[in-house]
Amino acid sequence: MEIKELVKAGVHFGHLTRKWNPNMSPYIYSEKNGIHIINLYKTLQKLEESCSALEKIASSGRKILFVATKKQAKDIVSKCAEEVKMPYITERWPGGMLTNFVTIRKAIKKMSAIDRTKEDGTFESLSKKEKLSVDRTRAKLEKNLGSVSSMTRLPGAIFVVDIRREHIAVREALKLNIPVFAMVDTNTDPRLVDFGIPANDDASKSIEIILNKITSSIKNGLELRNKEKQEEEAKSPKEDNTDKNKL
Repeated sequence: MEIKELVKAGVHFGHLTRKWNPNMSPYIYSEKNGIHIINLYKTLQKLEESCSALEKIASSGRKILFVATKKQAKDIVSKCAEEVKMPYITERWPGGMLTNFVTIRKAIKKMSAIDRTKEDGTFESLSKKEKLSVDRTRAKLEKNLGSVSSMTRLPGAIFVVDIRREHIAVREALKLNIPVFAMVDTNTDPRLVDFGIPANDDASKSIEIILNKITSSIKNGLELRNKEKQEEEAKSPKEDNTDKNKL
C-alpha cells in the first residue's frame, strides 16, 4: 500500500484541533484549517505491525472479533468480517459480551436449539402462540448475536473502528488481556489499545481501505493454517505405512 492511496481515501484527516487528545501528538503531522492532519508514514508503519500480528493470530486458529456500531462502518465491517468468516458486532454491544461470555454462549446455544426444533419437526407440534413466541425469541437473538454465533470461545483479539464509541468493548477486552487492534483518530487515546492505527475513523473510504488491508492479512493467516493442515494430513498416512512396513 502507498501513501497516495491513503491520501485519496482521506485517511489523513483528523478532528478539529480543539477536540484533539494530546496523546495522539506523535502521530500528528500538521494542522490545516483548524483540523489535525495525521502522519501517514506512521499510519503505514502501524498498519503493517497490526497486519503482521493479526495474520499470526488467524494462522493459530483463534477468532478475531470485529466491532463497529457507527452507521458509516457497519456495512464495511460486516462485509469484511464475513469474507474471512470472523465474528462481528455492528448492532449495540451486548454488555458482558467478553467478561460474561458464559451467559452469551448460552444464548447462542439457545438459538441453535431453536433451529434444531425446526429441523427435527418438534417446532411444528407447538401451538400457534408458542410458535410466534419462539420465532420472536429467535429473531431477537439473531439480531444481537447472530453475527457471533461461530464464536465458541473468547476471541484471540478484537478489532475496533472507533474506540471512543466502543469504549465498553475495549474495556472488557483489556480486562481479559485480549489484544485490542483499532483505528485511532486524533480525538482518541492510543494508549488504551495494544495496536493503534492512526487514521480517520469517520469517513467510510478511510475505514474501508484500512479494513481491506486488515482482512487481506487475516486471509493470508487462514490460508497458511489450511496449508499446514493439509501438509500434516498428507504426512500422516505415509508415516502409518512406514510403521506397518517395519512390522
